[in-house]
Amino acid sequence: METVLYEIGDLVYAAEDLFNDGGMPGVDDEDALLVPTGTRGVVVHFGHTELEPKQEIYLVRFENGPDGTLGDPIGVLPEELTQEVAAA
Repeated sequence: METVLYEIGDLVYAAEDLFNDGGMPGVDDEDALLVPTGTRGVVVHFGHTELEPKQEIYLVRFENGPDGTLGDPIGVLPEELTQEVAAA
């Protein structure tokens, strides 16, 4: 039975700094910081990885500016997300 932690449309936050693993189109620096800890985003899709079918992955569009504009979707593992607002 499939366990889904987050649904499409859920508000989430980056639980840790998210770095490019080389799979982000348009980002040349493989180790570039994509999303800092605590950044708010929304789940836009979810599924499983091809190499490990039991491993969930979420596509999340994180805010990328002071106006709340959402950036391109980023593939994120469940342990890299939280619904807890980071303490300021």
